[in-house]
Amino acid sequence: MLWGGRFESLPTEAMRRLNDSFAFDRRLYATDIEASIAYARALARIGLIACEELLQITAGLEQVRAEFDAGTFRAQPDDEDIHTAIERRLAELIGPLAGKLHTGRSRNDQVTTDLRLYLLDEMDALKPRLAELQLTLIEKAEASLDIIMPGYTHLQPAQPVLFSHWLMSYFWKFQRDQQRLAQIASRVAVLPLGAGALAGHPFGLDRRALAVELGFSAVAENSMDAVSDRDYAVEFLAWAALLQVHLSNLAEDLIVWASHEFGFVEIAEAYSSGSSLMPQKKNPDSLELIRGKTGRVIGHLTGLLITLKALPSTYNKDLQEDKEATFDVIDTLHLELPVITGVIRTLKVNAARMAEALDDALLATDLCDYLVRKGVPFRQSHYWVGQVVRRAAQQGVSLRELPLVEYQAVHPAFADDLTTVLDFQRSVAARDTEGGTAPSALRAQIERARELMIQTNSNH
Repeated sequence: MLWGGRFESLPTEAMRRLNDSFAFDRRLYATDIEASIAYARALARIGLIACEELLQITAGLEQVRAEFDAGTFRAQPDDEDIHTAIERRLAELIGPLAGKLHTGRSRNDQVTTDLRLYLLDEMDALKPRLAELQLTLIEKAEASLDIIMPGYTHLQPAQPVLFSHWLMSYFWKFQRDQQRLAQIASRVAVLPLGAGALAGHPFGLDRRALAVELGFSAVAENSMDAVSDRDYAVEFLAWAALLQVHLSNLAEDLIVWASHEFGFVEIAEAYSSGSSLMPQKKNPDSLELIRGKTGRVIGHLTGLLITLKALPSTYNKDLQEDKEATFDVIDTLHLELPVITGVIRTLKVNAARMAEALDDALLATDLCDYLVRKGVPFRQSHYWVGQVVRRAAQQGVSLRELPLVEYQAVHPAFADDLTTVLDFQRSVAARDTEGGTAPSALRAQIERARELMIQTNSNH
């Protein structure tokens, strides 16, 4: 144990089970060893350990790392957490010299250093997974540029749009997620090590040199704040929660469109499941699981915020709750991102069903625009076209089938040329401003997206 000199009795078994964290924080072994080696060098630079001692400590830690890497590390009942386990094994390998490594260091600054390093590594690993999803959306959009579908608001038919435009709408959501992740990284990369338990380091440790060696971009300015700060974990969980919401939105759209009633898309069998009772079923379980896990990810964010909201200053053991939440969210995203990418890559798009769903009512706004070009103020044209839609519904015909005389009975500005307006391709092509659904605008949008992906890949 790393403590206990003032205790006369050991914790009960129930207390040990509540207190011990090795079962889940063992995954921090690599960053704990990395930080410990750097810390040993820092101690050597200020003369607290000799060069020969540094070599022994470093060699011992590398052997512990090799055991973890190979899966041969043997945990002991007294391994309260990953820090205890590594220090215990180091002492077995090099003797009492291992005790010098903890000089001036507390588990309070050690654990948050480890978690920050781990989180930075995992954030770097998530970036290319998210980028792969973005690239797949681009590729699918480029392959679907001629497909027109109904666009929806309130899940009600609204205006015709390109299916590729819908795909690219998610690219930009995920691009914002990429940007937010990069912004968070600068606040994760702040070194707490050297803060001690709460008051700072008593031996003149060069924390800035230590930060550079470990790849941190800054040093925590206040030792009390350094050991209690979990803002970075909250920010990561908030980022993940918003990304998860975007994934859930994408999943929901595809679940609806893959239904028999829509039939716009078909999910590949590789990302579907069957029914234990009904032989005909092919369920979009991959997407439903992603949608379902959104509550789990948001719950982790909420849980950590509640944990933090009433803590007194500096370190409290409540902060042990940060790890399982963070680890589970990371694991969840690593599972989901390849799956949703595969769903998009293998997605079968039913252009014919989308075309069948294109009702003339989707062109009502185009009729408003037609009247505007005739000099009718938009608010008035909106009213008159509403009257036209009502007449068509009452007569059981489409806008295209409604006789011109009926249009002119509503407003005299309607003329023979209104038939040119009632065209889905023309409607889509007319929305050619930047960000619009016109093919020309969409090609420009895809080009900008590809340029961003080149930048992203070069950064990786």
